[in-house]
Amino acid sequence: MKERVQEKLEKTIAQLPHEPGIYKYKNEEGTIIYIGKAKQLKNRVSSYFNKYAAVNRKTKKLVSEIRDIEYVVVNSEFDALLLENNLIKENQPKYNILLKDDKTYPYICVTNERFPRVFSTRNIENKSHTYFGPYASVKAMNTLLELIRQLYHIRTCSYVLSEDNVAQGKFKVCLEYHIQNCKGPCEGLQEESDYDNDIQQVINILKGNISPVKHYYKENMQEAAATMEFEKAAEMKNKFDLVSNFQNKSLVTNPNIPELEAYSIIADDENAYVNFIKITNGCITQTETIQIKKKLDESNEDILAFAILDFREKFNSAASKIITNLALDIDLGGVEATVPKIGDLKKLVDLSKKNALYFKKEKDTAKIEIQKSKSKNYALIQLKEDLSLQDLPRHIECFDNSNIQGTNPVSAMVCFIDGKPAKKEYRHYNIKTVVGPDDFASMYEVVYRRYKRLKEEEKPLPNLIVIDGGKGQLSSACNALKDLDLYGKIPIVGIAKRLEEIYFPGDSIPLHINKKSSSLALLQKARDEAHRFGITFHRQKRSNSSLTSALEEIPGIGKGTIEKLLIEFKSINNIKNASVTDISKIIGLKKAMLLKEKL
Repeated sequence: MKERVQEKLEKTIAQLPHEPGIYKYKNEEGTIIYIGKAKQLKNRVSSYFNKYAAVNRKTKKLVSEIRDIEYVVVNSEFDALLLENNLIKENQPKYNILLKDDKTYPYICVTNERFPRVFSTRNIENKSHTYFGPYASVKAMNTLLELIRQLYHIRTCSYVLSEDNVAQGKFKVCLEYHIQNCKGPCEGLQEESDYDNDIQQVINILKGNISPVKHYYKENMQEAAATMEFEKAAEMKNKFDLVSNFQNKSLVTNPNIPELEAYSIIADDENAYVNFIKITNGCITQTETIQIKKKLDESNEDILAFAILDFREKFNSAASKIITNLALDIDLGGVEATVPKIGDLKKLVDLSKKNALYFKKEKDTAKIEIQKSKSKNYALIQLKEDLSLQDLPRHIECFDNSNIQGTNPVSAMVCFIDGKPAKKEYRHYNIKTVVGPDDFASMYEVVYRRYKRLKEEEKPLPNLIVIDGGKGQLSSACNALKDLDLYGKIPIVGIAKRLEEIYFPGDSIPLHINKKSSSLALLQKARDEAHRFGITFHRQKRSNSSLTSALEEIPGIGKGTIEKLLIEFKSINNIKNASVTDISKIIGLKKAMLLKEKL
């Protein structure tokens, strides 16, 4: 059971996109236990399951309870922060920090008055004003306000600048005017049309419409340069650069709309996938994607209408306006349904469609994995076809040589049964007949010894032999099979590391298997396992060799003493770990103390 859950989680993580979004962890009962945000979903979620990551006790406990992972893709990290906040308040998972107060994210307000003001607020009270946001990061919002202050001369006072009040001279310019942050509209020193033009540029930036703003500054910069007004041209260029470098918020909804629902549908021949996003006061508060298996030849419009009614009942939603990616020809009981073409509502529909597409991709991948799992021999069948083998390679044996600078040459053989390692059949080989680093002669020796023994013991031969190396190593292995009268009776290939080329006996032109195929992956796995197994043995042998040499160099410890110790303790490592008392029983206390001191 535990292995199946682990396998399911690993598959979900493998399918996660490298996009911003939120993720939800669920326990065995299906209850959400944690909601988190991520700049890149795949990297963040994977980090929880890294064996070096979960060092915190509570994190380990959280990971131990995870049985399912759901995620929602958004357009930016800001949107992920916002969505995480809303979902935590909605679901209150036990592993999340829960805010005790009803703190909300701030907005940027553009007032509806003569010479409008621009400021941040958490209270949306005056519906006549225009609000942009919410902003999940106060720092990011303040950066945006600072950019606006650098680009434009927007007043910060709260004077009522009616035409009568200004004409009567009720107000005087303040310090902001003298430090050139304001042009003094309170004394009539700035034309209303000039000020309104700046406000329009501000609104464009807040909506994310950067192109008109950049075009405005570029045009003014060129005009100033053409008329030799280089100081003004430099000022326009600086503002143009500020706007160009600014990373605008990707998704802004209108908080004046109390409720809105976004739906999207994508479909293939067998299934339809519908995503639902609920927006309340400009915030995404609920989202879900479902798969609907087609029974008959239903139209996408009918399926979408059915799904909308189901979602509205499920989430007890009664929004009077919905937006979709597909026009509906069915009356939904007085609900206004539109397909937006531009603007913020179009961005919401695109976001809904993106989540539906990722959900479909996840389901399609899962379906392929199920089909593969039903056929245990998927990789073996493909390998049989790629190598043009007569029989299915259920029994594969792979050989690899290992030596460093010619010392302690060894070889290793690993065995794969039905595409999986059969570790009980692994074999280590000490090279006996070869002097020095000779890969070809070493390969001949171990292949000869392996299959000579199998013949003598009348054990089954493999369906495929894999040699780690190129044409030279393969040729040596073939010579060993010829001397055993087995050549041509067992398929044998060599795999070269650099380009993953597959060599056949007597053929100088290698085969290149598709890099993404499961058959090449199986050959690589066998090759890498043989290399790992051989290297481990080689290191152990070098260690034992160096320790034996170290023992012989100790005064009073001769070969006879070492032989006694090895007979008793079986290995150098056991001698090293043994106590002085145990060693003294074999060679005496004086030698035992000397031995332990030197080791």
